Amino acid sequence: MTINTIKVSEMLFNLYFCGSKQVIIKLKSRKTLSNWLTNRYLLILRNEENFAEKSTISFTYAKLILISFSLLIVIMVGSLYLSSTLMAQWFDPRHELIVMDRNLVDLVEKVDSLENQMIKKDQFIANIQRVLIGEIDADDSTFNKNESAVVSSSIEPIPAIDSQFRKDFEASEMTFLSVGNSMSQELEGQYFYSPIEGMVTTEFNIKEEHYGIDIVSKNNEPVKSVAEGTVIFADWTQESGNVIAIQHRGNMISVYKHNSALLKKVGNFVTSGQVIAIIGNTGEFTTGPHLHFEMWYNGNPVDPEEFISF
Repeated sequence: MTINTIKVSEMLFNLYFCGSKQVIIKLKSRKTLSNWLTNRYLLILRNEENFAEKSTISFTYAKLILISFSLLIVIMVGSLYLSSTLMAQWFDPRHELIVMDRNLVDLVEKVDSLENQMIKKDQFIANIQRVLIGEIDADDSTFNKNESAVVSSSIEPIPAIDSQFRKDFEASEMTFLSVGNSMSQELEGQYFYSPIEGMVTTEFNIKEEHYGIDIVSKNNEPVKSVAEGTVIFADWTQESGNVIAIQHRGNMISVYKHNSALLKKVGNFVTSGQVIAIIGNTGEFTTGPHLHFEMWYNGNPVDPEEFISF
């Protein structure tokens, strides 16, 4: 090989080697961010002892970033949810105060509602008691005013045809006595116990506003309920002494006045013939031990002697 040949070979080798370096440099300079994100890599899991391949995972940096970002968002949302709901008592120092405030508001609303209902019921019971002890009549304007105030929320406007019917009924010649007689006929099929053994001294008389009968009996004689029902009034009154009233079926109320002692309280359920009081001489306008007994049907007094044998 001549010297010229050696020089030419060296020149070609230099040109080739330099050209390769330039190509590599050019290839390296062309690698961009998109290429870095989209290049696929393979993660191979091998056994440490025998280097046996167990599994392979193909991934890109873009996929890793997306998965990591999504996982971070899920963790943040879950943490916010837990910190405001299930774990609020641990993370939020105001949680206990907020819960107590809510419970307090609910209790205040319930107390206000119960107080309003109790006021209405007390007004209604007070009016019934005043009617029973004779302070006011059932058709008194004061009673009607208070009664309408209690039940105004549940009363609907009266239609015109009903108003006209009421006017015609009030203008008719039907007397209170005839209405009482029609009501008495509806009670004839029921059986009533005698409230006490004795003699009737004063009979039922609407004209004299004596809406019951007076029965004279022995001292300490027990007073019995004429039928089963619920005690709606049991208290002392200035005019009638110890008074007890029982609500029975069919809108019928029995009233027992001038007792020396009451054996039942309001709300007690009594059966037919059960002892409810002891005869006495309490209250005004009494001349000795006796029982003043009344029967009211649909708000109207009826003669007890028409249904009970004394």
